[in-house]
Amino acid sequence: MEDVLDVYHRPYDPQQPVVCMDECSKQLIGEVREPLPAKPGQVAKYDTEYERRGTANVFMAVEPLAGKRTVLVTDRRTRVDWAEFIHLLLLTVYPQAAKIILVMDNLNTHGLASLYEAFDPETARALAVRLEIHYTPKHGSWLNMAETELSVLSRQCLDRRIDSKDLMTQEIATWERDRNAACTRINWRFTSADARIKLKRLYPSFEK
Repeated sequence: MEDVLDVYHRPYDPQQPVVCMDECSKQLIGEVREPLPAKPGQVAKYDTEYERRGTANVFMAVEPLAGKRTVLVTDRRTRVDWAEFIHLLLLTVYPQAAKIILVMDNLNTHGLASLYEAFDPETARALAVRLEIHYTPKHGSWLNMAETELSVLSRQCLDRRIDSKDLMTQEIATWERDRNAACTRINWRFTSADARIKLKRLYPSFEK
């Protein structure tokens, strides 16, 4: 835990940006009857019945100090999908960065081995050397600021029925563009010193 907290309090360095990454699955839901639009004095009406149309996966990367986030919608959440998202971050989003300081949870797909499953050894190694990975502890997903950003995305963009991956991609792209244009940063204040006080039950006690 303290390792991640210390990373969050590093000074801003565009050559080594701190980026938090997380992912979630979203259900695609279609209407079985055409909704009735709102009219003067009447709210819009939707049928309670709906149609399940599978799921889509959402990868989220957020750079808290720069107010920048990158979102990718995929069909699945395999090792290859994760590796391709990392490839996007390193080569397209942060091509000039010497290294990305990557904070994420310890999911079995989130590892350097996934890069070698997706790419040839030379490409995988070139990507791996530009990553400094810090994993959040077990049951410590609240330490990942990308999880917070996914919650914001769910409330502001995905809190309604979306019936296709293409539509979800379009809606998320608009949300991402607007939120990045606003340069919405995350001001993380919880420190290792705070953790030792508020979470002291998690630390061993020593008798003097």
